[in-house]
Amino acid sequence: MKQWYEELFDNYAVKYDNESYTQGTIGECDFIEKEIEYNKEAKILDIGCGTGRHSIELAKRGYKVVGIDLSESMLQRAKQKATEQNLQIVFEKHDARKLPYLYKFD
Repeated sequence: MKQWYEELFDNYAVKYDNESYTQGTIGECDFIEKEIEYNKEAKILDIGCGTGRHSIELAKRGYKVVGIDLSESMLQRAKQKATEQNLQIVFEKHDARKLPYLYKFD
């Protein structure tokens, strides 16, 4: 049985990328790059990746990114978008409160 917050995002993936708060992706990724000092060797974990807007932009810039989200529909949309742009990004379903990774990302 899904939790309420999982069901909330089931049909939201299609509309998500048109929300006003998603329009700052380029600037947000510029900030991330500056913070990691443009280190292309950095392994980035995008927690709550949604439809992959940050994961995709960072991958286009040459970073290795893994995106996680709890919403299956958001992940499916992220995978679709990455495939359309010929990007190799791992998207996995995980609960951010119980990450299976230990010291794997920078």
